[in-house]
Amino acid sequence: MSVLADRVLAGDLRAEIAFVASDHPDAQGVSTARAKGLLVELLPYREKGHSYAEEHLAALISSHGVDLLILAGFMRILSPDFVSAHAGRIVNIHPSLLPSFPGTRGILDAWNYGVRITGVTVHLVDEKVDHGPILSQEAVYINNSDSLETLEEKIHKVEHALYWRTIKAFIQEKITPINRRRTSVE
Repeated sequence: MSVLADRVLAGDLRAEIAFVASDHPDAQGVSTARAKGLLVELLPYREKGHSYAEEHLAALISSHGVDLLILAGFMRILSPDFVSAHAGRIVNIHPSLLPSFPGTRGILDAWNYGVRITGVTVHLVDEKVDHGPILSQEAVYINNSDSLETLEEKIHKVEHALYWRTIKAFIQEKITPINRRRTSVE
C-alpha cells in the first residue's frame, strides 16, 4: 500500500486514492496511510461481522466513486456476492506464481516444497481464493544461498515493482481480460 501511495503521489501512477480501508486499526498500513495524508476507513469485521463489513465497504466504494479496488495486505476473503457486484474491478497481489501455492502462506509453502522458482502474481479477484485472471507474473529464483528471510525480501522487492506497474497498465487498458481465466497484454 505504501509503495502504491508513493507512486500515486509522485505522479508515476495516474490514479487517485479515495481511501485506505483496513479491519485492523493498529495495522502498519493504517498509520502509514494517515502519515501520507490519506483517508483511512476502518471495516468492522470483528465488531459487526463479515456481511456488515462488506456492506460498509460497498457503501464506501459507491460514495467515493471508486473504479478499482486494490487489495494490498488485505487478508479477508471477500464473499462471492461482493466479488460478483464488483467483477473485473478488484485487483490482488499474491506472493507465488499462481496457481501454485495459493493461500496465506505462499512464500513459506514454496520454500518448504523446495521449488527453485517461485514469484509474484497480480490477478483480478474472482469468487475463488487466489484464482482470478492473471494480469502479470514475475519469477523469483531461489538460490542455494537463500534463506526464507532472503526469499521473502526478494519477493517483496518484486511485489513493490510489479504491482504498481501492472495497475498502471490495467488502468491504461494495456492489460484486458478476455475470459474468466485469461488476459490480453498489449
